[in-house]
Amino acid sequence: MVKRTPLEETVLSRIRPTGEEREHIYGVARQLLDAISASGQVQGMVVGSIARNTWVSGEHDIDIFLLFSPTLSREMLEKQGMTLARQIAAQFTDRFFEKYAEHPYIYASIDGVGVDLVPCYAVETAIKIQSAVDRTPFHTRYITDKINGLIDDVLLLKQFAKAGGIYGSDQMTEGFSGYLCELLVLHYGGFIPLLEAAAVWRPGTVIDIEHHAEKTFKEPLIVVDPVDPRRNVAAAVSLDRMVEFIELARGYLDDPKETFFAVPPHQAITRRALAKLLNERRTHLFAITFATPPYIPEIVVPQLKRSTLAVSELLERNGFSVHHASFDMQPERSMLLFELLIAELPAIRQHIGPPLWNRVNAGKFFEKYATTQPLAPYIENGQYEVEVMREYAHAKTLLESPHLVNTSLGRHVKQAIGQGWTVDEGVTCWREEFAAFIADFFDRCSPLARIRRI
Repeated sequence: MVKRTPLEETVLSRIRPTGEEREHIYGVARQLLDAISASGQVQGMVVGSIARNTWVSGEHDIDIFLLFSPTLSREMLEKQGMTLARQIAAQFTDRFFEKYAEHPYIYASIDGVGVDLVPCYAVETAIKIQSAVDRTPFHTRYITDKINGLIDDVLLLKQFAKAGGIYGSDQMTEGFSGYLCELLVLHYGGFIPLLEAAAVWRPGTVIDIEHHAEKTFKEPLIVVDPVDPRRNVAAAVSLDRMVEFIELARGYLDDPKETFFAVPPHQAITRRALAKLLNERRTHLFAITFATPPYIPEIVVPQLKRSTLAVSELLERNGFSVHHASFDMQPERSMLLFELLIAELPAIRQHIGPPLWNRVNAGKFFEKYATTQPLAPYIENGQYEVEVMREYAHAKTLLESPHLVNTSLGRHVKQAIGQGWTVDEGVTCWREEFAAFIADFFDRCSPLARIRRI
């Protein structure tokens, strides 16, 4: 039996689901499974952390899969699956609606519990999956068979990752999923053994629990899926999230404190505080806001990331040095935010031409600029140079120009911006719905630094 420290026992007493929580969650799950069984159409299965008993207190979400025959076409799976999911949800609540991942499913709120009703194929093995969700029942069976004795370790790891801001495999977080946490605890045999191992991780670390070694992966952290060796469970983990976990592991081992398990409150910045901050930093803040594309975050977020990079490159090409850039997606509006070291440039810039001994090109350069610029070409270090007028001497005019739409934005972002966008500068970038995002934009300290200042 694992010996817990008093600190870990204190944390566990707070994050273990109470008996009342368990009874409520499992009661809702049983009712839904009974309703699915009574339909006589398919088998229902509870998957995810609820099924594996690895959920942290306060997480009131149930994933129930509707297992259809793999002989059905994809079109019929969606049609029959969504019809049945709606029928089941309607028996318990009128608060349900469609959501979309790889294919549609129904989300419902039942007795204070969030429920996902997901159609999938009941395939024989994870190797034969026809959609990504088909793999999930195998994950549940694998963890359920092996996790006994390590459930508390999983709870500690999940809370540790949440407090560190690295829990979640969504596009915004790029962190550790619940299933990944479970596999890491299984592989290393506990929470502390995992931290001891993670303290010396390096990019390219490979964890292959079932010793498949059938495929090469390129991500920083590689955890081969024990039920499907073609998949890296840690594919979503970015290099920064991996290194932040390493930092947190070292910090906890050196000086374990309860603050490593305390999720910090989400702070928002006020307009006045932003004005003071910008005055102190003497940098230049620009925000591009536009209507959020009407698609799920899994589609929009990568495009926002790509668009932020594209706009940063546009600014750099025009002489505006970007210190930091990021993005945020809210239900109605999205924002690309840029902190520049310089916002206004001289009206002229130096344009270097060919050396004089390159007679043909030098001649073309001279003829092009001899009469079109305020100062004719001059010779410097054996080659022509000329001073030309900048097309955009201020970053705001560049961001308001058609060049913004014509840069390499994500497809749906380009469509949204094409319908209209707003460029704000300085404190006018502040919007109430983006106040927390702007606070995080400037508060970029590492997770360990954040914990130590609590």
